[in-house]
Amino acid sequence: MSTYLNETDAGRRIMRRCDELGSISEPGIGVTRLYLSPQHRTAAETIAGWMHDAGMDARIDEAGNVVGRYHSESGGGPYLITGSHMDSVVHAGRYDGPLGVVTSLDCVAVLNGRGRRLPFGIEVVAFSDEEGTRFRTTLAGSRAITGQFGDDLFNAKDAQGISLREAMIAFGLDPEAVARAAHRPGDLIGYVELHIEQGPVLQAEGLSVGVVTAISGQTRAVVTLKGAANHAGTVPMGMRKDPLLAAAEIALAVERIASVHPHTVGTVGFVKADPGLINVIPGEVSLTVDLRSQADSVRHAAFDELGVAAWAIAARRGVEIDIDKILDLKSCPCAPDFVDRIAAAVEAAGTRPLRLPSGAGHDGMAMSTITDIGMIFVRCKDGISHSPEESVTAADVATGAAVLLHFIENFQGKP
Repeated sequence: MSTYLNETDAGRRIMRRCDELGSISEPGIGVTRLYLSPQHRTAAETIAGWMHDAGMDARIDEAGNVVGRYHSESGGGPYLITGSHMDSVVHAGRYDGPLGVVTSLDCVAVLNGRGRRLPFGIEVVAFSDEEGTRFRTTLAGSRAITGQFGDDLFNAKDAQGISLREAMIAFGLDPEAVARAAHRPGDLIGYVELHIEQGPVLQAEGLSVGVVTAISGQTRAVVTLKGAANHAGTVPMGMRKDPLLAAAEIALAVERIASVHPHTVGTVGFVKADPGLINVIPGEVSLTVDLRSQADSVRHAAFDELGVAAWAIAARRGVEIDIDKILDLKSCPCAPDFVDRIAAAVEAAGTRPLRLPSGAGHDGMAMSTITDIGMIFVRCKDGISHSPEESVTAADVATGAAVLLHFIENFQGKP
């Protein structure tokens, strides 16, 4: 077992570096560090310096990722990739992404401090754009590494109308060279990521870490309902065609349907009523639906059931309905062998290995297209994420680091 076990000093050391990265932010509350921004540049250079200190060859690649390689005992690869993302949402916390980057770095630093090389190399990646906050495109960093960086990314624009291509040039990158960031699958033996849970399950179970079984698939849709706008005081209740009340029923249907399907969650995150006046019955209402499940068949069944319910609600209330599916992202199972190995590492750390899905998306979704993946969750207080209130403990971080290092040291290559 690694020297991390029960050493909260390791957790504190990792958290100090997360704090240092957290200070690299746009002004304001929390952390705001967006893709291809000056803060991205500063964070990337900081991380690259830490990689050099840990005995790695490090560079900022053609998509703005930071890639550090700790070579094998024979001086090269193949490589086990580990890491996470360094970008953030607006007003984020300090651990979503950076905790995985810094913990991976620290594991390599421990090996380097012992003078130990493994039969395979270790590559630590700080992905440049997982959140997609600036350009509304996700996984740009990992999509570059997996060779999927296409025109849909280059042509995306931020709120100021600056295209991603233009921002790359301003950052000092050559858009025509982005294909060089792609890795060959034959050079890789897997990808493992440590990440805060972003949910309350581990806290409820009294566990510091968890074993991820799959990254849930997502279906997103915009539901538009058209009724009859009219005066709020003159139309009897039984004669109205109110799309907002239909929307309210549909929102409750999302809750009901998601609740009866296993490992499924449903969210209505946005509702807009037009004209949006206190004394006018709305004429048109739109709402968003987000359904997630670790099993695609379950998610599709839940969405179909919701569609039937929504059409029935609209018909009963006399309003028109349109359901526009805007995203259908399949689930991403973790490799069973990786799940078992991470579970064994959790047991070696003296903790019960709870297996659970990830409801949030991660860079592993892109990485799974070229190699096997695994994920380790670390408990976060009250499951809060994407918020300055994001919080972890040094003891939990130390346990997560112990699990990751045990996984790396005992890795035997592809199953």
